[in-house]
Amino acid sequence: MGFICLLFSAYYVVLLARIILSWATMAWSPPPSLAPAVRVIYDLTEPVLGLFRRYIPPIGGLDLSPLFVFIILRVVSGAICG
Repeated sequence: MGFICLLFSAYYVVLLARIILSWATMAWSPPPSLAPAVRVIYDLTEPVLGLFRRYIPPIGGLDLSPLFVFIILRVVSGAICG
């Protein structure tokens, strides 16, 4: 169980990094040296966020899919990890 709880925590951090990156990249372009890390973060989160985006449309241009992923992630990790 400890490993699964660690995976939930790690995905939570990666999802948070994705949200911060999406805001930051609106203001500035990341340097080319960070491009591989940004790509990995997007590749890890896009399948889950894309699934939620199919069912949850943006409201006023605001993508709410990360909010729902956070909620479900916390509920599932709370049920599994306690």
